[in-house]
Amino acid sequence: MLAGSLAAEPAKRAILELRYLKMRTNNENQIQRTGDFLNHEALPALQRAGAGPLGFFASVIAPESPFILAVAQFPSLSGMEAVREKQAQDPRYRKALETYTGLPGLSYERLESSLIRCFETMPAVDVPPIEGRTASRIFELRMYESNNSLTLARKIKMFNEGEIGIFRRLGMRPVFFGETIVGAKMPNLVYMLAFDSLAQRESAWSAFGSDPEWKELRSKAGNSDAELVSNISNAILRPLPFSQIR
Repeated sequence: MLAGSLAAEPAKRAILELRYLKMRTNNENQIQRTGDFLNHEALPALQRAGAGPLGFFASVIAPESPFILAVAQFPSLSGMEAVREKQAQDPRYRKALETYTGLPGLSYERLESSLIRCFETMPAVDVPPIEGRTASRIFELRMYESNNSLTLARKIKMFNEGEIGIFRRLGMRPVFFGETIVGAKMPNLVYMLAFDSLAQRESAWSAFGSDPEWKELRSKAGNSDAELVSNISNAILRPLPFSQIR
């Protein structure tokens, strides 16, 4: 059933991998060596293989901190497989990976990843512009778990038909929206928003909660959180200096 639904999806909707590299608390060596490897070796190798855009983020306020989150976009599931095969055969990357994994001690404690398929109304990552910026943005990653595939589909419809537009109008810059197709806590959707600062995030969410268009949308029959969402979790992230999404 799952394989059939994936095969029926149009290829234009990108696949994103969200890869969490979880670190030991207060172990700056792990964070430094992993950041250096991602910057100088993993990112260039993924670019050579055809992946992108690529985002790399450190946790600021999040469960199971500290971690580094790597976000990679692929054109399709088969495209992701092709990129990974090219990366695995890349001589420079293979040598660098051997060096990285051969260092004394663990470079990270655990690696977890999930795959999401982007929404129809946001079929790919929307990279925020960086021209003229002097300060780094902050990013919020949110997961909405649902009771079953039908209630999740209804929540996705709400985003596609109104909620994403409200976010944009209120200055909450969407980066990506997608349904998890491989990962934990399914069924769920995951999305990322960019903000100029924590203060701007707080102000924007406050405005969203009182927005008339949002109140009307959620008041429609079948659209309440109690009917569609079983749990919401979020993480506040900061982009690493070499992240293409920042």
